Amino acid sequence: MWCDPFVTNTAPIDLRSDTVTRPDERMTAAMADAEVGDDVLDRDPTMRELELRVAELLGTEDALWVPSGTMGNLIALSLHLRRGDRFLAPRGAHVLTHELGSAAWLAGGMPEPLSWDAGPGRPSARLVRSESADGGGYDSLRSSLLCLENTHNEAGGAVIPPDEHAQLVAAARDNGLRVHVDGARIFNAAVALGVQPAALTVGADTVQTCLSKGLGAPVGSAVAGSGEFVEEARRMRKMLGGGVRQGGVLAAAGLVALEGFDRLRSDHDNAARLATGLTELGWNVTPPRTNIVLAAVPDVGHSLEWLRGLGVLAVPMAGRVRFVTHRDVGPTDIDEVLRRVGNAS
Repeated sequence: MWCDPFVTNTAPIDLRSDTVTRPDERMTAAMADAEVGDDVLDRDPTMRELELRVAELLGTEDALWVPSGTMGNLIALSLHLRRGDRFLAPRGAHVLTHELGSAAWLAGGMPEPLSWDAGPGRPSARLVRSESADGGGYDSLRSSLLCLENTHNEAGGAVIPPDEHAQLVAAARDNGLRVHVDGARIFNAAVALGVQPAALTVGADTVQTCLSKGLGAPVGSAVAGSGEFVEEARRMRKMLGGGVRQGGVLAAAGLVALEGFDRLRSDHDNAARLATGLTELGWNVTPPRTNIVLAAVPDVGHSLEWLRGLGVLAVPMAGRVRFVTHRDVGPTDIDEVLRRVGNAS
């Protein structure tokens, strides 16, 4: 078996996810100096500052910090759906495939996957209209919610531009559906499209965004919407065990992360660099829109083990190998990945 002594004696290059980043020095200093209070009893001041900042960036009335994006989505779906309601979401959406069925088990919704007839990760407004039309009979499923994902993870970080988002929202509204946006990586979408994040949430009832993915905070997401929604969401968060006490220690990291979200462009550039290099080495790679690179291989499990042997960490995703670039991986790391893969091929 091929072996490079340089590889075996160096730390692996971790491209499994943008969640593997570690707080930098400025972030840890902010956490150490954070003003704190008991957020469950009477709000933590730094947590509140973060929530208002998220709401401002997303164009909503208010926002609520939650420990994870999965909890944020679950809170939104639980408050939007009545038991047995059908909700629509693009095929492969995180709420359908990576949240352990909590949308059905806990929120009580009946999921309906939508095909990608408008492009990777994107259903068309026409499809939303046809799938959400009232069946007529009292025994028909009642559709009440459209969930969008921007960027779409399983589609390789595909983005929904503002004009398509507006058409999808209008289609949902015309048939009486509410709209939730799973914007775990919505800041990546905004940077890729050259727009403000709020341009990608217009007309949505609720939005979830993640602070611990590309933005680099160690913990936390936020779910945003109207003031009334956030008031109910806070109760639901407590019900799910998501209330924290001196949460400002974590919120401080989120505030720092939000300051420099324009730097996500470098992650996108590194993803493009990786995709181009792998393609030149003969890999079948989908050109990335953001920071997720998907490669089609004959045997995903074998390829992942082979890469691990080279000191390159990746994960399976939708039958392909997924690489995710992030703040802790620079251009030289990408070049090193390509060197290792090229030498071993």
